[in-house]
Amino acid sequence: MNLPILFFAAGLGTRMAPLTNTTPKPLITVAGKPLIDHALDLATQAGTGAKVVNLHYRGDMIRQHLAGQNITFSDESDALLETGGGLRHALALLNGNPVMTMNTDAVWNGPNPVTQIMQAWQPEMEALLLLVEKQNVSGHHGPGDFWVDARGRLHRAPAAIYTGLQIIRTDVLAEIDEMAFSMNVVWDIIAARGGLFGTTYDGRWCDVGQPSSIPVAEAMLDV
Repeated sequence: MNLPILFFAAGLGTRMAPLTNTTPKPLITVAGKPLIDHALDLATQAGTGAKVVNLHYRGDMIRQHLAGQNITFSDESDALLETGGGLRHALALLNGNPVMTMNTDAVWNGPNPVTQIMQAWQPEMEALLLLVEKQNVSGHHGPGDFWVDARGRLHRAPAAIYTGLQIIRTDVLAEIDEMAFSMNVVWDIIAARGGLFGTTYDGRWCDVGQPSSIPVAEAMLDV
């Protein structure tokens, strides 16, 4: 598959303060490379389609960093639209259905996650989320997000953790009236009709959401 992909880079990064007082979180460096570059490199290696990055907080710095890389920008400088609203705002630039979305505040150690989720996608799915088991997680202290039933469908439960990478059919976004909304709203609609699926990542994953997570991520990467 040659799916277009949206990289979420518009957040305020408040948990990463004080580093984000002057730098947007996607440009925080882990193992000598900005977080957004870790994500973009995985997509490039996997052979995705068009790359779109959404922008809000200190967006000009991200534009400058990515200049000349054949990346399109979805500008949310007027209003932060959250993940669901941000995806809907970027649809014309993505120009595809289904599409992929990927958070830019994590690092991975193992198989290419973008390749893995593309290989797991099936036509009957409305959305496919890449999960990771708790024992393979670093830097994340939440109780878990979903469990996967025998048919591969997802249900809310404190079990596996969502990694921030998904494939989703975008028709559902037209069913939501709000301008700004979370992907959680979208997933609940999809899950209610049996279209929300999950697959488990085969490697290790680190959530780089706060300054103390940076050395944890670098240790996971063995640098």
